[in-house]
Amino acid sequence: MTSARRRRVIPLRGAPALSPRTTTPGSAVAVTVAAAVLTAGTVLLGCERGTSVGGGPPSPGPAKSGCPIALARAEAAVEQAEKANPATTGPTGGPTATTGRNIVYVAQTMTNPGVAGAANGVAEAARAIGWDLRVIDGQGTPDGIQAAFGQAITLRPSGIVIGGFDPDLTSQQVAKATAEHIPLVGWHAVGSPGPSKHPELFTNITTRVEDVARISAEWIIAHSHGHAGVVLFTDASIPFARTKSELIKKQLATCSGVKLLAEDNIPISDTSSRTPQAVSSLLSRFRDAWTHSVAINDVYFADAAPALRAARRKGGAAPFNIGAGDGDPSAFQRINSRQFQAATVPEPFSQQGWQILDEFNRAFSRKPASGYVAPVHISTAANSSGATTWDPPGYRAAYRKIWHR
Repeated sequence: MTSARRRRVIPLRGAPALSPRTTTPGSAVAVTVAAAVLTAGTVLLGCERGTSVGGGPPSPGPAKSGCPIALARAEAAVEQAEKANPATTGPTGGPTATTGRNIVYVAQTMTNPGVAGAANGVAEAARAIGWDLRVIDGQGTPDGIQAAFGQAITLRPSGIVIGGFDPDLTSQQVAKATAEHIPLVGWHAVGSPGPSKHPELFTNITTRVEDVARISAEWIIAHSHGHAGVVLFTDASIPFARTKSELIKKQLATCSGVKLLAEDNIPISDTSSRTPQAVSSLLSRFRDAWTHSVAINDVYFADAAPALRAARRKGGAAPFNIGAGDGDPSAFQRINSRQFQAATVPEPFSQQGWQILDEFNRAFSRKPASGYVAPVHISTAANSSGATTWDPPGYRAAYRKIWHR
């Protein structure tokens, strides 16, 4: 998110996003895409909107970890996820580059940093593979997205990217593109990575919600050495987010020394108005028993910071906060300056943009989708080197080697 307090556009990681915000009119944008400011969200089962559930502070426990097996597993997983050099950088094989292709990226809204970040990656990859690219901004409204998709079809492109919105919103356009044999590749278009039959996508590119939820919970277990009082911030109105929250809770429960103090259900659309008051209430209820927080999206911590600061909490002290998804520039800024966020599980936006073009190249070559899913990563002040996005090394060279060998 930018520092300006405009209404946020927040796509769920791995789930389609639709913004209530409109942008300056103008349907098409140049291949060079300006990075925007982002946010993202998620949820939990069984919570009524606007409620906070959970007992009081955890009972005092023994000094050593009550979950040695879970702690050892968490420490190993976190150590792997925090590495600056991931074990994989993308597919290791595939068809050489086809020629003379043109792609249209239909963006949910270019004011969303995730959507814009992926579009930047597609633009960079298009130059590397030698294709033409056009980006059309849906401006964050159903009518705008439908119009943008319709315009994309009239251009008769080789392929269309569904950039961060639910294909069901444009079911007529999807059906027409399919009838005209235009391959569709989704970016966060549906909840899971890989090919999709309903809606019909050659493939969808996103990280796995199971992996994101698991590693965020394991970071809390490892960081707390198996003793934590946790608050979970979520949005129970979104099914995908609800799944993520349930998975986080399940993983936290593997360590008996980690207690879930509260699940605070705040709709993503209301985070700026409701999170500060919720944080003040939580501080009053749990005081020093509240040691860690996890949120389905980094945006909650942008809005928690003023309340924590007003309570004279130190930015680099408890509660230690991790965002289970996205990794927008403002989250990195809070992490790097140690201002009320300790970690995030970021999405590799640019790498996913390159993967989008590689998947199209496979479709044009009548080959199956790659099946590649980027591994989860944890960014902290210790490993981000001051960056404001997660851009893993190696994938550009890997794709060039496939395309131009």
